[in-house]
Amino acid sequence: MNTHETHTEKHTHGYTIYLLVWFALLMLTGVTVAIAGLDLGRFTVATALIIASIKTYLVLSIFMHIRTESLTFKVFIGVALLFLLISFALLFSDYSFN
Repeated sequence: MNTHETHTEKHTHGYTIYLLVWFALLMLTGVTVAIAGLDLGRFTVATALIIASIKTYLVLSIFMHIRTESLTFKVFIGVALLFLLISFALLFSDYSFN
């Protein structure tokens, strides 16, 4: 009989990293609210989207543990993000000409 061993590593973070990321998310939300109150012209929406992208990365990598997923799963996430970026580019190209 041949037994197959499955090797799974459990990657967990300590509570400190969760608290630091939570604090960073709170700070970035505050920065987003502050940016919304300023008149930056055309750069207001772009700045808010950049901050939202940073917050998305933090949530995906730390809270949803995407760093420890398989390569196939990461490729699927990359394809989904690529189509999201294409949609944003098409939306803002239409928005900028009106």
